[in-house]
Amino acid sequence: MSNNTKTSNYIRIFDTTLRDGEQAPGFSMTTPEKIQLAKQLEKLGVDVIEAGFPAASPDDFKAVELIAKNLTSTEVCGLARAIESDIRTTWEAIKHAKKPRIHTFIGTSPLHMEFKLKKTKEQILEMTKNAVELAKSLCERVDFSPEDAGRSDKEFLVKVIETAISAGADCINIPDTVGYTQPEEFGALISYLIKNVKNSDKAIFSTHCHNDLGLASANSLAGVLAGARQIECTINGAGERAGNAALEEVVMNLSVRPDFFHLEHNINTKELFATSKLLTLLTGQKVQANKAIVGKNAFAHESGIHQHGMLANRETYEIMTPESVGVKKTEMILGKHSGRAALDAHFKRLGYEFTKDEITTIFSKFKELADKKKEITDQDLHILALGEDSEKRLIWHLEKYHVSSGTDQKSQATVTIKNRETGETKTTTKTGDGMVDAGYQCIDEFFGKVGELTHFGIDAVTTGIDDQAIVNLRIETKNGRVKSAKSGDTDIVKASLEAYLDAVQEVYLEDNNH
Repeated sequence: MSNNTKTSNYIRIFDTTLRDGEQAPGFSMTTPEKIQLAKQLEKLGVDVIEAGFPAASPDDFKAVELIAKNLTSTEVCGLARAIESDIRTTWEAIKHAKKPRIHTFIGTSPLHMEFKLKKTKEQILEMTKNAVELAKSLCERVDFSPEDAGRSDKEFLVKVIETAISAGADCINIPDTVGYTQPEEFGALISYLIKNVKNSDKAIFSTHCHNDLGLASANSLAGVLAGARQIECTINGAGERAGNAALEEVVMNLSVRPDFFHLEHNINTKELFATSKLLTLLTGQKVQANKAIVGKNAFAHESGIHQHGMLANRETYEIMTPESVGVKKTEMILGKHSGRAALDAHFKRLGYEFTKDEITTIFSKFKELADKKKEITDQDLHILALGEDSEKRLIWHLEKYHVSSGTDQKSQATVTIKNRETGETKTTTKTGDGMVDAGYQCIDEFFGKVGELTHFGIDAVTTGIDDQAIVNLRIETKNGRVKSAKSGDTDIVKASLEAYLDAVQEVYLEDNNH
């Protein structure tokens, strides 16, 4: 196995956006969305994609399995607890990948062993050995993580890692699970382990740092300076609680400061911004304006002093170019004069494949949007494509609506929906607390009250006064099911009605076995 010492200067980037990132509240994605993001991560050049936790649910299993089948070059990894059923399930999900990898873990800190696992040190060592041996018997590539390593006893940690490597683990991931350690501490921990684990030369050491104290990226970089040669990270720093080390941050540190790190990676940094924007579109979770690398203000200058410096020499206030991370306008502009062929070419560039009939359907909507906007962006195309996916899955669609409201009258909505298969239409009129609520009352009249609206958010995802807005919402049913939906349009009321109609209809169709 590759050496884990500083004699190797290549850093593997292990992306866990689809696993750790997707576990965070508000970041759940459908299977088609996960595949779309996985393809973009492969285009970005990550070495390993942790596609999910297959044993968590049938949906997670299916998503991981489809990602494994769809990617062509990137390693596809599945997470498994150190128990036989998890490991076998994970293998079944990833076995069709060109480069499959199993990542198994077990808690090693006193807190985790006593309160979560209720296991002794001897039992943890035995479980580690058995889990890694089983994983290795199924899959050539195996990662092992001692969960909460940052708060584990160092001597015990050495024994656990020696056991894992002897059992066949070729990568040892050191998690700062709760973001507790400081950079100096975390770097020292990596150094200590590489020095004291007797068979450390037979494995690569990796970092997995959380951002509870805002130090995830700093800790990850301290780890690689100490000898780790893989970084586990996520796009936009998505992840549990305060998130994980941000892929774009650790990668651009390595790229901008080669004089300091003397380390290499395989990331195509020009795809960083596009990947970040795709994640925000799929989840509705925006990054803060001043977010490093991918925030909208990362390359913006308002201060007069800064502007003067930039005019004199860009390097006075910018240590990297916007182009280096993909912040630039698309050269080939789409507008109302563009034809089907151009539209199809742009969709293919973004990773979408549509039939001629599907393109014809989307083209009419594209023309409607182009009449409202001077320039169509990639984000507009993503919204159009996601809308097409919804239409292919569901029977009823929003045919037309009328809303009225004012300070001296109760809001009222008249909504008409149409069955794509039969042509049947249904119309009703309701009042409510605002135009959107009145429209939602109409949809409830059609299908019955299927659940409670637990989340409603509106985000502008394109630029200018003619922004498209995307509405993200979630419905929770009485039996605990959660359905998410999204829709984008320049008309916020229309987008709100379409998203709610999709979510309600999915619950209704499931309940009525359609």
